[in-house]
Amino acid sequence: MKINNKDYDIDNIIEMAWCDKTSFESIKAQTGLAEKDVIKIMRSNLKKTSFRVWRERVYGRKAKHDKI
Repeated sequence: MKINNKDYDIDNIIEMAWCDKTSFESIKAQTGLAEKDVIKIMRSNLKKTSFRVWRERVYGRKAKHDKI
């Protein structure tokens, strides 16, 4: 997938996004992708139900946001 003219390993991004210990800030530091870009990748590459489960897990989770 290309975002901002860069190629990304989708599987690696999905793995980091599913991991409870990896925050969106650390994903951005490693890949340059903002939280909204990670959400777009997850939405387009997961089944609808899997995406919904992931969003419920991530929403408000302290480990996914360094600032919280």
